[in-house]
Amino acid sequence: MRNTGKDSSRFCRISESEEWIDQAAHILTRTFTEQGNHTWPDIESARREVLECMEEPNLCIGYRQGDALLGWTGLRPMYEETWEMHPLVVDTWHQKKGIGRSLLEEIERIGREKGLRGIALGTDDEQFGTSLSLVSIDRSNIWDELKGIRNLGSHPYEFYEKCGYMIVGMIPDANGRHKPDIWMWKRLYLEGDSRARLRKRTEV
Repeated sequence: MRNTGKDSSRFCRISESEEWIDQAAHILTRTFTEQGNHTWPDIESARREVLECMEEPNLCIGYRQGDALLGWTGLRPMYEETWEMHPLVVDTWHQKKGIGRSLLEEIERIGREKGLRGIALGTDDEQFGTSLSLVSIDRSNIWDELKGIRNLGSHPYEFYEKCGYMIVGMIPDANGRHKPDIWMWKRLYLEGDSRARLRKRTEV
């Protein structure tokens, strides 16, 4: 993977090291479990998720400090020119230090080099962290509720907004009653940017 920028030496491909694969699995299960999310309750299930994220043509990169992995993210095909970011996770002990933003910027750079038009992501509200969890959503109120969304704690949708992503929809009750999945999207380049179009499908 070609590296650029001041943090370039800190990025790695998870697949390059069995140790990084193991560390990625530990980060995934530990951080989500501490948030009350038991999607990956043990190392075995988390390791399977990491290996899936590494499968071609998916991309899976990490942010490291020496041999220690501090966080990682993945990118996988979703549509022809918009791929899905899944997941983005930073070790609990290293959060709020700019690592998540750095990972986003790097995966977006790779996406641009591949000629992608945008990146989509889903950010679940399973812990009643937004105002969307306070009401029953139907066709009469969905757009008003999305427009007036409020953060009730530390839900990450605001982090993504600060990084240029916008809310484009939601799946009500995706994870249970009043537990929606919030969908977000970011355009990777401006319309008419011929440089990005010329790089379409370039391998990195």
